[in-house]
Amino acid sequence: MTFQDTTVSQLDAIVNAASNAFTTYGASPAATRAALLRGLADALESQRTALVALADQETHLGTARLNGELDRTSFQLRGFATQVEQGVPFAFTDDPAVAGAPPVGHPHLMRVRVPVGPVAMFSASNFPFAFSVLGGDTAAALAAGCPVVVKAHRGHRALSHAVADLARGVVAAQGLPTGVFGMVDGRGTEVGMSLVQHPLIAAAAFTGSVRGGLALEKAAQSRPRPIPFFGELGSVNPLVALPSALAAKGAELAQGLAGSITMGCGQFCTSPGVIVVPQGAPGDAFVAQLADALKASTPHHMLTAQMRAGFDAGRAAWATHPGLTTVLGETAAESQPPRPFLAQINAAGFLADPALHEEVFGPAALVVRVAGTAEAIEVLQAIGGSLTVTIWGADEPSEEVVALVRAASQVAGRVLFSGYPTGVAVSAGQQHGGPFPSSTQPGSTSVGWAAMDRFLRPVALQDAPGWLAARQGQPC
Repeated sequence: MTFQDTTVSQLDAIVNAASNAFTTYGASPAATRAALLRGLADALESQRTALVALADQETHLGTARLNGELDRTSFQLRGFATQVEQGVPFAFTDDPAVAGAPPVGHPHLMRVRVPVGPVAMFSASNFPFAFSVLGGDTAAALAAGCPVVVKAHRGHRALSHAVADLARGVVAAQGLPTGVFGMVDGRGTEVGMSLVQHPLIAAAAFTGSVRGGLALEKAAQSRPRPIPFFGELGSVNPLVALPSALAAKGAELAQGLAGSITMGCGQFCTSPGVIVVPQGAPGDAFVAQLADALKASTPHHMLTAQMRAGFDAGRAAWATHPGLTTVLGETAAESQPPRPFLAQINAAGFLADPALHEEVFGPAALVVRVAGTAEAIEVLQAIGGSLTVTIWGADEPSEEVVALVRAASQVAGRVLFSGYPTGVAVSAGQQHGGPFPSSTQPGSTSVGWAAMDRFLRPVALQDAPGWLAARQGQPC
């Protein structure tokens, strides 16, 4: 299959169509938005066999994983439809007038939310359905009343076009303006930059590399009228294993952790990359068990040659680092899937080298050996922002445990106390986003129903006429 790159004039036409569609879609009722979201979910499922086969051909992720991801994508779309039907984007605060002079007295105020306008959405490489053309960002924006212009990902280009064709068909079948959904495509960064800088784009959502995300954020902020940029960038997702957890079920935890590190060939944004383990014999045994479990794993090919090259470079830097001890360092030819890599270092060495705090995207992890909770906290603080922190063994609220949980909450958007960070539930209580570099907007989430908030802007209506107040938060 061959595809043409989007030209400058074509991109302009697509964004203009989105802006024109916003005039009506931005004021659309719940029934219209919900019908679109459910129609997209139904269409995805109706073409499951062909889409999954195409995705597997381009990504090597396997049909089992891809079928599950398509299920999640449909679930997200229908879930946002339900949120819309329940009135979430139209929620408002009615603050009746109070007689008298300020500060006690005030006019009648009604705080509502309105959609921000056309949204630029950048497909992610590692989730070709759930974080791509009709993924969570697109679903949240459409639920909020915002037309979407998607930037296709080169790692699954044919799939992106197939899903875009499907989406355009649903939009047309429901009699909605063409510009409610659009897609652009192109090599390099030119099309993406042009999309973010287009004056009619009102917000952008991105999942990808730190380098690419920062470049797009700079473009978004350097516009004559800057726009919000919701970027999910890099995360090492540290995991802290306290002695009590290792004593209770160290071998079981090591086996599960190996599966989490290698899940999706380590290409999950929540893959645990730094494992904080206590010094001493129990910690030694756990590291040995983890290495054995990793050695027995069989990762699949990485998504793109560029990602494989990045993994190999990061792995080589760790393997030759003078302060690191390689625990598992098997290599594989470029034509073969990569082998897991595991190394360890003491806390002092880790803290002294900021390069070790950066993500190596792929099936690799770095064990940091600590003398106690205080050093574990220092490791978390050195890493900085992360999507997740996992703490095993925080079952009782000792002074040290409370301090560790507090530190984890300061640097992560999600703190786990059991299990493994890979796997992100789409739900009301989810927070997928944390301090930089894990995301550019730590107050927002890209997973869960609260993702809709990114594309809604509050407006206070003061002494609104009766007809406007009667709309009960429905934008006009």
